Amino acid sequence: MVEVIGPVSATVHMRADGGYFDVFVRLCDVSPAGGSLNICDGLIRVTPERFPADADGLRRVEVPMWPTAHRFLTGHRIRVQVSGGAFPRFARNFGTPEPFGVATRALRCRFEIHHDSRHAAHVLLPVLPHSWTAGHAAP
Repeated sequence: MVEVIGPVSATVHMRADGGYFDVFVRLCDVSPAGGSLNICDGLIRVTPERFPADADGLRRVEVPMWPTAHRFLTGHRIRVQVSGGAFPRFARNFGTPEPFGVATRALRCRFEIHHDSRHAAHVLLPVLPHSWTAGHAAP
């Protein structure tokens, strides 16, 4: 069993063929039967100014997610989903510097997520220490 409570965030290293795009990250609890429950998520709008690319074209994007309080029961899995948006929950990013609401053209943006020893994608979970949960029974 894993219990988390507090702020959650994710870090993703990526290369994109455009400078304006969204990164959406969602944390899910997956039951042994395969059912998935959304726990929390977050979206960040990437621009060249906010997240400049390094010499290899990679950007380190930190995505703040909603705080949570959740117990992942024994046998459950923790799933992390990463995508380029979450329409209709969040407005579409048209891939241009045009302001939202008046954008007149859309550009497709393809991105690659990198995960290696120098670019470790990760989610920071505020896990409660075992000593706190030791005397409490799971429901």
